[in-house]
Amino acid sequence: MARFARWYGANPLHLLALVSSFALTGYAMVRLFAVRPLAVALWFVGAAVAHDLILLPLYSLADLTVLAVLRHRAARVPRLPWINHVRVPAFLSGVLLLVWFPLIFTLSTPYTGATGLSEGVYLGRWLAVTGVLFGASAVSFAFAVRRARRRDGRDGRQPPGAEPRHGDGTER
Repeated sequence: MARFARWYGANPLHLLALVSSFALTGYAMVRLFAVRPLAVALWFVGAAVAHDLILLPLYSLADLTVLAVLRHRAARVPRLPWINHVRVPAFLSGVLLLVWFPLIFTLSTPYTGATGLSEGVYLGRWLAVTGVLFGASAVSFAFAVRRARRRDGRDGRQPPGAEPRHGDGTER
């Protein structure tokens, strides 16, 4: 078993999960191509083109902009990997927008007639969910900063067992 793990580079369960996922993907592709081969091929090509030529440059530019704007911070703030606290809620909000954009932007004309429900609430709800996602991420980051300050002894309180510090931050 150790020889296999050394040869393969991971646990055998990883290989089993990988083979299973390829088998399931292959089965789905065979079933989809049997029904509508041209539509599936066009969808894959369109998704690849839309992602690589439109979405990737857009979210790379957004990521670089956030990094450039927020790279300057006070010296007293601990250095933490903060960028994922922006990326994760932005990604989740973007996925929700991508899935529900016809209802959010009221572009779905048969929706009201087919369901009897109004589509006027979706924009407000999407904005509320986006706000909650960013708020939860901000709270999570605030707790991480607090933990880092406590660990580094920067909040004025000393961690248990630490040497007393003087006003200039040095130990004597």
